[in-house]
Amino acid sequence: MATLDLRRKLAILSDAAKYDASCASSGAAGRNSVKSKGIGSTEGSGICHAYAPDGRCISLLKILLTNFCIYDCVYCINRSSSNVERARFSVDEVVALTMNFYRRNYIEGLFLSSGIIRNSDYTMEEMVRVARKLRLQENFSGYIHLKTIPDASPALLEEAGIFADRLSVNIEMPTDVTLSALAPEKDARDIRRSMGHLRAKIEEHKGEKRDRTKPQRFSAGGQSTQMIVGADASTDDDVLIRSENLYGNYRLSRVYYSAFSPIPDSSSRLPLAKPPMMREHRLYQADWLMRFYGFQRAEIVSGGEGGMLDLAVDPKLAWALRNRESFPVDINRADREMLLRVPGLGTRAVKRILSTRRHRTLRLDDVARLCQSIDKVRPFVTALDWSPGALTDGEKLKERFLPKAKRQGPQLELF
Repeated sequence: MATLDLRRKLAILSDAAKYDASCASSGAAGRNSVKSKGIGSTEGSGICHAYAPDGRCISLLKILLTNFCIYDCVYCINRSSSNVERARFSVDEVVALTMNFYRRNYIEGLFLSSGIIRNSDYTMEEMVRVARKLRLQENFSGYIHLKTIPDASPALLEEAGIFADRLSVNIEMPTDVTLSALAPEKDARDIRRSMGHLRAKIEEHKGEKRDRTKPQRFSAGGQSTQMIVGADASTDDDVLIRSENLYGNYRLSRVYYSAFSPIPDSSSRLPLAKPPMMREHRLYQADWLMRFYGFQRAEIVSGGEGGMLDLAVDPKLAWALRNRESFPVDINRADREMLLRVPGLGTRAVKRILSTRRHRTLRLDDVARLCQSIDKVRPFVTALDWSPGALTDGEKLKERFLPKAKRQGPQLELF
């Protein structure tokens, strides 16, 4: 096989990494260094090459150490039986690329994953070597996210957490049955065991105070995972059941949803077409409702057909349309929990409303200044000078929102 130059390796291994969605720098604080403040910055937070929840854009070098892999996962473009061009970085090459890109202000950190080469421990050790060298030899203080190998030794996972700001272990599929069928070399028990070990180490170090003479506390940004959506017959309810379990049992910082993308020479067990991108978007919105808005999974999907979320409207609005008896909400008296269920009111808007109404009774114009979309809020609230009247009629609301929802593309947040 001909030797590939670094530029070609980068093209292959950055393209191969695009299928991994679990890439975000939220939750990480800057690292202290004995020598100095170090190189790099983790002041911002967000998904590499995408907008963070706070609106800022974060750039990470997102690559695989190699796309060689001894596993033959049916849904993976890099599976052992796949006819793709292969490449592999050395540890020194990844370190040099990261530092050179940072010095040119192209990136603020590194997201590193890998195919499995030789065995899990060998692969994990190579990834840890990259992070160790960046921290200890290059004095790099930027963000590092390592994709851990589920059945790697606990000692390697612990060392990874010392040098990385976030770790992730991909759960891959919404059910164990599907994982076993489509990724026979992977064991859901190994994945859960690794998640449990990481959770214990993260919680063990959570209360530690910062010390300039010691490394950053263990995986300060927590751990995340990714699920592929649309590669099997799992419903949105199945996906959210899995997410609910992961958040509850392993205290994950984030579950990422990745719409299945058909791959060349794929198995007949995989669908021929990818799912609608709106499905992935609705799952993210439902996930947000469970984590930050006090919704239970069952009430989010209860109105959908066959356990699927409505693609025409966001899940919060869908719930409001199904529960007209809960509205309108008095903007001046309702508690935080009920205000969070009003379509158009996000967590920041609710915080502002609760703070402002301590000093005066709110009118509709006041609410408009405190939220992003008063048109969406208006039919669901009352204020000092406002009552929605006929706007509360369910059929009229559907006529009002459904056509607009069908015309709009995905948005970062529709709440």
